[in-house]
Amino acid sequence: ARFLFGLGIRHVGEATARTLARELSTLEAVMEEDLETLEELPDVGPIVARSLRDFFDAQANRDEIAALRAAGIAPEPEEKPEIGDGPLAGMTVVFTGKLERLSRGEAKELADRLGGKAAGSVSKKTSLVVAGPGAGGKRKKAEDLGVEVIDEEEFFRRYGEAAE
Repeated sequence: ARFLFGLGIRHVGEATARTLARELSTLEAVMEEDLETLEELPDVGPIVARSLRDFFDAQANRDEIAALRAAGIAPEPEEKPEIGDGPLAGMTVVFTGKLERLSRGEAKELADRLGGKAAGSVSKKTSLVVAGPGAGGKRKKAEDLGVEVIDEEEFFRRYGEAAE
């Protein structure tokens, strides 16, 4: 996922890169997948799919990836978690405010490992908000939408054993 994100493909952020890595496992699969199949993936619509196809169809980009590999820089295949795996399966989690036990990146990775999806903003699709000190607008929006808000300690009480 970090390798894909690092390529700087237009419209492909961290969450989309994680989805691509998880759903397609290898860089080769992402590079070769057809437009229609890409569009069907979670977090990938027509604009992102077209951006991916344009990027990987450009010979200059393929040459750059080949040069990276020749220099020993290559992504490891990612295992696709089984649907329903983990205590956060099917949940979208937003982390906001200052987290004391985890960095923001570690929190996102933990949500992924536990079967959930970390998002950067609160919406009606959000399942849970983990709010640290200084949480402001996201916490208020979650409360307004009726989304459960817990602190970081409660998150670890609930899901800590599964995280180890």
